[in-house]
Amino acid sequence: MKRHRSGVVVLAALLAAAVASGCAAETGGGGTGAPGGPAKPAAGQSGGAAPKAGPARAPDTYAEALRKKQAARAVAAKKWGLAKTPLAAPEPPKVKPRITTRKGFEVRDDAGLPPVFTTVPTKEKIVFLTMDDGAEKDPELLRMMTELSIPYSAFLSDYVTNDDYGYFKKMQKRGVTISNHTLNHRYLPGLSSSEQKREICGQQEKILKHYGKRPTLFRPPYGNYNRDTLVVAKSCGITAVPLWSSEAFPDHMEWREWDRDLHPGDIVLTHFRGEEDWKGSMPDMIRRVMKTITDKGYAVAKLEDYV
Repeated sequence: MKRHRSGVVVLAALLAAAVASGCAAETGGGGTGAPGGPAKPAAGQSGGAAPKAGPARAPDTYAEALRKKQAARAVAAKKWGLAKTPLAAPEPPKVKPRITTRKGFEVRDDAGLPPVFTTVPTKEKIVFLTMDDGAEKDPELLRMMTELSIPYSAFLSDYVTNDDYGYFKKMQKRGVTISNHTLNHRYLPGLSSSEQKREICGQQEKILKHYGKRPTLFRPPYGNYNRDTLVVAKSCGITAVPLWSSEAFPDHMEWREWDRDLHPGDIVLTHFRGEEDWKGSMPDMIRRVMKTITDKGYAVAKLEDYV
């Protein structure tokens, strides 16, 4: 009887071991039912060290970060006297849209040359704010735009920035892209190809020296150019030539489109100028242009996220 009971116990133990071995084989040694998963200790056995946690997930989603940004913007809008809080731009596209030359802005044999355009192709209600030249260096503008989180792009001419490169370096550190507007702001179609090269490529080198990177965007002075302009610009690293569809002043807007309105993807021009040149300061101009943009239901996005 004892031998019979002993045999039963041994047989049961062997069966249990076989079942346990089969479960481990089914799960690749995991015991969790997931192939290749970590082993799950049998009941009554101590497990090994707990698996290490994966990298912590960022606490804020894009939507949550946007909510916080808009709350801070609302406070800044009151501080700086804006009529309304600027609207939030959508998340930038993962793939930038294909930019082509606007109809009527072509030059002869322009295949392969940088496209010339006034509007970026998008269906989103966004516009892009750009500032030219660089004569006025108002510290209030830096603080205002930073606190309001309004993106903008700077197209600089060396003849008015060379007395204070540091001002625009501060701007660059705040996320503003420095782009090319020639050395001396001359009327380019009236210059020879070699003279245009000095104006455009010379400014490329100035910007590289003072801001660490050659621009890829170029805006010709007065919006005037010819085929030589685009050929020269391409030769020194320019890939696109954004012009503008409207212009902002402290006391009014000027429109280049027949309907005198904003459209998705429009580029808005203004200038680094102060009260000596126009009726108001740069913060006055920002208050005016942002009222127009916000009242029409548009947000300001960063040009370089799309071009």
